[in-house]
Amino acid sequence: MTVTTHPVLGTPLHGPWPQGLERALFGMGCFWGAERLFWRLPGVYSTAAGYAGGTDPAPTYRRVCTGTTGHAEVVQVVYDPAAIGYGQLLKTFWENHDPTQGDRQGNDVGSQYRSIILTTTPAQRTEAVASRDAFAPVVAAAGYGPITTQIVDAGPFHYAEDEHQQYLHHNPGGYCNHGPNGLTCPVGILRQDELPAQRDIAPPR
Repeated sequence: MTVTTHPVLGTPLHGPWPQGLERALFGMGCFWGAERLFWRLPGVYSTAAGYAGGTDPAPTYRRVCTGTTGHAEVVQVVYDPAAIGYGQLLKTFWENHDPTQGDRQGNDVGSQYRSIILTTTPAQRTEAVASRDAFAPVVAAAGYGPITTQIVDAGPFHYAEDEHQQYLHHNPGGYCNHGPNGLTCPVGILRQDELPAQRDIAPPR
């Protein structure tokens, strides 16, 4: 990867990050549209498309698309927690894709398109699980199936190739299947002191 500066935010695409910033990883289908959702949020410092959750030490787009590496297409979000909470990132995640589809998102089929949250701190893990549990009744009431989103501790993040970085900035009319799903995740009403104690996460469905 040779791109080093975010063309929208004007910030670095690679760390080390300024002190006080935190990092989050989300997979919600094709990473093109997902990345744009997050770079538009005030308080987000940098975003990048990449691969995570798999076993190949050097994944490429072609290999990930075979479904043999175990990776998902994800977005790395570097944010200032003093300006935007992790809960707002979760709210954006839950409300802009269908988290019930398993190894697909719309017409994109394959394990690389699965819904997944990869947490980088114990606090993120606790809040991610709480948000899933709060959103589940909303999803069920709307007639959807059970949430299939995986919540796992983050391993290595591998940057995607240059042509995938900030794709919809460079190609405004490009493919995107992300947008409001019509559901409201009640994450915003959860304060840190209201979150349940950390507990083990159920294995993926």
